[in-house]
Amino acid sequence: MRHRITGRKLGRTASHRRATLSALSTSLIQHKRIRTTLAKAKATQRTIEPIITRAKLAYRNESSNETKVVHARRVVARFIKNPAMVKELFDEIAPKVADRNGGYTRVVKLGQRDGDGAHLAIIELVDYNEAVTKKAKQKKKAVKAAPVKPDKKKEEEAAEGQEEKVERDITEEEKTSQPESDTKNETPPEDTGEEPESGGTEEK
Repeated sequence: MRHRITGRKLGRTASHRRATLSALSTSLIQHKRIRTTLAKAKATQRTIEPIITRAKLAYRNESSNETKVVHARRVVARFIKNPAMVKELFDEIAPKVADRNGGYTRVVKLGQRDGDGAHLAIIELVDYNEAVTKKAKQKKKAVKAAPVKPDKKKEEEAAEGQEEKVERDITEEEKTSQPESDTKNETPPEDTGEEPESGGTEEK
């Protein structure tokens, strides 16, 4: 029995589990919403919430004392290996969640996955939910409004077919008009006033 044992093993060793949760937390900070299994989403939620709280408290101290709290950034950087994401967490996310007392993330169940039947879920930052959905809607509208570009290959094939048709029509017209022009252009023999020679003898 797992009495007084918290957390999920996720079918991994301790180091592999730590690396997985670090990668998921980094992706959540970057994209504000990620899709994963329900077990990983709940484990990521337990991991990322204290990190965001530390960044929020550091932001409050910096705003009151006007001095940069380096220690908090170093503690977070031990787990979030991407410096750009650490900077985004302290500079963008922390000011946005400064007035929120916990509950920075939300887990939404999606049902089971085809194949292995694993339970899927979305984990997202609550304060960025509206911004993400609005951006997705704008992108969808832009894709719908964009004109459909015709296929170049199809255009070239259609042009070649049209040229061949025109050439066939021209050749057919030349063939049909050729006999008429030959008969019209024929010139009658010139009249010299001499009688044609006959092969027989003249009758007396």
